[in-house]
Amino acid sequence: MTFICVYILGGLKTKVRNLTEGPIDLQIRVGSTLKNVYTLRAGKGKTLDCRKMYMSYAPSRSHGAAALYYDESCQPYVWIHNPNGFGRMVKQQYMSLEDLRDFSEIKIYKEPGRCSLSVYKKPRSDLC
Repeated sequence: MTFICVYILGGLKTKVRNLTEGPIDLQIRVGSTLKNVYTLRAGKGKTLDCRKMYMSYAPSRSHGAAALYYDESCQPYVWIHNPNGFGRMVKQQYMSLEDLRDFSEIKIYKEPGRCSLSVYKKPRSDLC
């Protein structure tokens, strides 16, 4: 069993924006289990907090610790799902807790001339 140590500072929020012409689903999953779904309409966004997501969906080990330990198979993540396009691919289909911690804004857009979705991540400027 492999354990990872993730240092999550309080209040790190990430804005996820849908820049496509249709709706997409942000599915919060733990392993293969679906926990929650947020549907983003075209041009809309959703703010996700990595600490709240961890505390809500990861198995409880120690709630009061600043460093949170968890098994890789129990790690919550956000899966990007396009409910409309069967032929569309997403270059990166999931966002991990580390992505939500390290990036302040994540944009999902359609590549010009292709029928695939891409993910752009804007690094957080307030972290060392």
